[in-house]
Amino acid sequence: VQLQAFGGGLVQAGGSLRLSCAISGRTFRGDAMGWFRQAPGKDVEFIAAIPWRGGGTDYAESVKGRFTIYRDSAENTLVLQMNSLTPEDTAIYHCATGMWTRLRTGQYDSWGQGTQVTVSS
Repeated sequence: VQLQAFGGGLVQAGGSLRLSCAISGRTFRGDAMGWFRQAPGKDVEFIAAIPWRGGGTDYAESVKGRFTIYRDSAENTLVLQMNSLTPEDTAIYHCATGMWTRLRTGQYDSWGQGTQVTVSS
């Protein structure tokens, strides 16, 4: 499977962005998809995950209540709606596939090219 994140950009604090992850290919590894981010000089951080067949979501505490992950089945994309953005959300955002029980711990099977999100104060 190939993953490509897009939709990043520059936004002011308090603003919103909608990231999408295009999914292509025939071999989907794992049973869930998720979003991660990496800020300059920091480790990769788990953001959110959703089972491929639905049934629940998982969020990092740092984004809970502000970010929403969902699948757009019609477009075959994974979406991350980000609201109430703060400068601390500035990072490169990546989408990934993996096992629902392992994504939160940073264990993924496929990793996509990221998109830059910059939040100005």
